Amino acid sequence: MSQIIAIVGRPNVGKSALFNRLAGRRIAIVHDQPGVTRDRVTAEVEWRGRPFTLVDTGGIGLRPGEKAPDILTEATRQQVELAVASAAVIFFVVDVREGLVPLDEEVAEWLRASGKPVLVVANKADTPEWDSQIVEFAELGFERIFPVSAEHGRGLEPLMRTALALLPGPAPVESPEETSTPQPLKLAVVGRPNVGKSSLINALIGSARVIVSPIPGTTRDAVDVPFEIEVEGRKESYILIDTAGLRKHRRRADAIEFFSITRAEASIRRADLVLFVLDAEAGIVEQDKKIGGLIVEAGKPCVLLVNKWDLFHETVQKEWAKRQAGGPRGKREERPPDPLQLFGSWVREKLFFLDYAPVLFTSAVTGFQLDRVLEAVRYVAAQMRQTVPTALLNRTLHEAVERRQPVSKQGHRLKFFYATQISHTPPTFLMFVNRDEGFSEPYKKYLVGELRKAFGFEGCPIVLVPRPRPQTIPPIRSDKSDRRARAESGRRKKPEP
Repeated sequence: MSQIIAIVGRPNVGKSALFNRLAGRRIAIVHDQPGVTRDRVTAEVEWRGRPFTLVDTGGIGLRPGEKAPDILTEATRQQVELAVASAAVIFFVVDVREGLVPLDEEVAEWLRASGKPVLVVANKADTPEWDSQIVEFAELGFERIFPVSAEHGRGLEPLMRTALALLPGPAPVESPEETSTPQPLKLAVVGRPNVGKSSLINALIGSARVIVSPIPGTTRDAVDVPFEIEVEGRKESYILIDTAGLRKHRRRADAIEFFSITRAEASIRRADLVLFVLDAEAGIVEQDKKIGGLIVEAGKPCVLLVNKWDLFHETVQKEWAKRQAGGPRGKREERPPDPLQLFGSWVREKLFFLDYAPVLFTSAVTGFQLDRVLEAVRYVAAQMRQTVPTALLNRTLHEAVERRQPVSKQGHRLKFFYATQISHTPPTFLMFVNRDEGFSEPYKKYLVGELRKAFGFEGCPIVLVPRPRPQTIPPIRSDKSDRRARAESGRRKKPEP
């Protein structure tokens, strides 16, 4: 049984760099000039205890049936064809920075004809910001796309885990020593100045690691605070990023504060999850909405922490007691208003665009509900990492589209063909439809709501990317509909005499 993984793609997309990274040593020559690799380069590789053969190939620069300009180019293509024929799994490498080009589509067509399992490797995704760019490669027709940086070793684990599962033979049983150490979850703690961000961090880690002061603006830089906790016999690693408070632009008095704000905004982008701290005593103000907008724009999962809850609760009690003492006896309230319900309604009203984020009421001073902060973080992180089975995703979206069609001024009916999940940060779904003009923001919100009902994704923004497809592609369940139509036609047809 073949245990070969072949790396193919057009020239200069980083095939040899990926080969060297997986092989763990520099074997193939890496250069910006296209066509450096011509012969097949082979290495025996072991990944997490599983041995296999890795094959690097030259760049495919010719379309199928096209005449080669020279003998070397033709020989290179023949070497690629031999590698594909002998491979059990194919890594189809593309360049996420250049995007989809016509030659990628030609290579994809050729690889589909091979009938081999193909994993699309979107190379040069050096930072998470590039992950969302893989959406256009879904047009190649392959379900599994992995953002990877061969230069920095980023994104290799999910790629190799999928590839090894596709190789023939039993999957290896990994020992605890062989499994990779999970990366710490990065939590950016953001909010207006003096809402208690540093106090919350100190309370969470149980030490005065970050400077705390009642003077707004004490934290000037983004400070990374790593810590570990033990949960059910296993360790969980986190990095809390304490950031400078985000002020309005006109109040950024000096260059130091300007760069502090810039670093805080950058911390949101590099975080895995954002803890958005609000001041219960001050309520929801305009600047809170702007900070929430930055979180939504960055596409980050979020947990809302309403801090200083002890002060707000005390204020509500005093106001109620004052009304009771001064009002008429017959109009006195039997019980004080529920502060949680009161403030919760404010949050839903003022931060409606963060309605997917769970809300926790905390107090760094009294420790109120601090034990639930990491529980919420753990839950939202698990929601973010989930992968929706393709069949279940398509059934859910198909039923949602059938229940409610978008409003179309031209009177066209939306046909939904196919959907696939292309990213987890944030959860992003590519939808192939007959036309995309019906996808208004209200209709996207409706479909996102249907996905949340089915799969949760609490605390995570959901991104839908509609993509029109040619009318010649039959919609989902069309085969079933055609069979039903033929059967109806057969029943109506009169028997011949």
